[in-house]
Amino acid sequence: MSFDKEFKKRRTFAIIAHPDAGKTTLTEKLLLFGGAIQTAGAVKSNKIKKSTTSDFMEIEKQRGISVATSVMTFEYNDLKINILDTPGHKDFAEDTYRTLTAVDSVILVIDCVKGVEEQTEKLMEVCRMRDTPVIIFVNKMDRDGQDPFDILDELEQKLGIGVRPITWPVNGGRDFKGVYHLLENKMNFFAVNKTKLEEDIFEYDLDSDVLRSKIGDKDADQLQEDVEMIEGIYDEFDREKYLKGDLAPVFFGSAVSNFGVMELLNTFCNVSPLPISRETDVRVVEPREKKFTGFVFKIHANIDPRHRDRIAFLRVCSGTFERSKFYEHVRLDKKMRFSNPYMFMADSKNVVEEAYPGDVVGLYDTGNFKIGDTLTEGEELQFTGIPSFSPELFREVVNADPMKAKQLEKGVQQLSEEGVAQLFIMQPGNRKIIGTVGELQFEVIEHRLLQEYGAKCRFEAKPYSKACWITAEDPDKLAEFIRLKNNFIAYDKDKNPVFLAETDWILRMNMENNPDIVFHTTSEFKVKA
Repeated sequence: MSFDKEFKKRRTFAIIAHPDAGKTTLTEKLLLFGGAIQTAGAVKSNKIKKSTTSDFMEIEKQRGISVATSVMTFEYNDLKINILDTPGHKDFAEDTYRTLTAVDSVILVIDCVKGVEEQTEKLMEVCRMRDTPVIIFVNKMDRDGQDPFDILDELEQKLGIGVRPITWPVNGGRDFKGVYHLLENKMNFFAVNKTKLEEDIFEYDLDSDVLRSKIGDKDADQLQEDVEMIEGIYDEFDREKYLKGDLAPVFFGSAVSNFGVMELLNTFCNVSPLPISRETDVRVVEPREKKFTGFVFKIHANIDPRHRDRIAFLRVCSGTFERSKFYEHVRLDKKMRFSNPYMFMADSKNVVEEAYPGDVVGLYDTGNFKIGDTLTEGEELQFTGIPSFSPELFREVVNADPMKAKQLEKGVQQLSEEGVAQLFIMQPGNRKIIGTVGELQFEVIEHRLLQEYGAKCRFEAKPYSKACWITAEDPDKLAEFIRLKNNFIAYDKDKNPVFLAETDWILRMNMENNPDIVFHTTSEFKVKA
């Protein structure tokens, strides 16, 4: 099949949300409608024994939350759709931020009861930085929540983006009767069915007598009034504004009950962007270029605990990725080839012969890859915008079982390369300091070290509040600063020096007293320097 035809089929997006807004459930329903699975599993339910496809780590199944980004591919309406389901919990924000570098658009899930929450605003800030196109799904309409017009106002005010309803709910909570499609002028009436795909979708015009008999005169009058108000207040949907990140189409529904998901998916297929161009430290890479380029945005160790495998997730940015062909690993300056590249359906995978821009390919890794690494057909370039951020919590790893020192060493190293947390080494004694964004990451690390590596550890809190990478034009001045501040200097996984500050005031004082030293709050200083 021609490159152009394959390129036009690709859509790659992430689903983002505040924890517990229903993001993973929506992912399941999209896979269900796409025919990739037959029965959707609920994230938290005593009735449904099947856990969700995208939550495959043991701790995710126990807690009912996503703590790692999952990658899933399915075909729908002649399109090849790649979904990246991200962690919602703020403690895993960095994994989510990195995932947003690998997608071309996002679906943002909002809980109709709670509205726009703190983590939603932070995630949206990242989307705004890149002008990422956003579609909004207001979830849980079968629960008593806020008035839909209030939700629209809140979305515009808190997220700083224009909105345009595409579907509109008839009632909410127990009286929720379905959604009216504003662009197609028809009512889609759903029956509640929590696990199987509901096949009978009835369509009615707004003025239909049958509709009035179905939903009652009161609701029919209210719906007409709402639609008139929407048409009067909001501009018509403009795809160009959506693609520029200025306008978000809004859908209402209930993922767990299959309400409104089909409309969301169909509109996504019609309006979402093709794979986009990407910035590098040398030039902008266009997706239709003939030569292959791609970058690693995620690494996951032990995706199958029985095989101790480590997978690097590669986003194809241009050209065609081919199985068993040699490619240049730019950072290591060495040729590599991959005989078993995979595409994923959460934890199940299939060998792929070719991949095109927008596709996410899993590469078996023996330790060659780090997050942000670039593969090319020989060109020296590095994709940008995939930094590590300064952590906020710091703890020293203390081995609780001297007989398992090697396992602990290996586990901590692999999990830090995976991006679960950042690892800083302090001297003397090769002390390992782990830096994270939130408390839950330490729990996950401790759990995974024990389950996957058989290593027991405990964490001792450290008084640091900020980690800054340090550089200087004069190597002697950098060496002198490191010598004088030795008790506060650590080295990251790439052996770059990092200054650990106990307070913001101490950091400011050091910056003022050492004008020749540059303090960086992200690891992407090499690109910006």
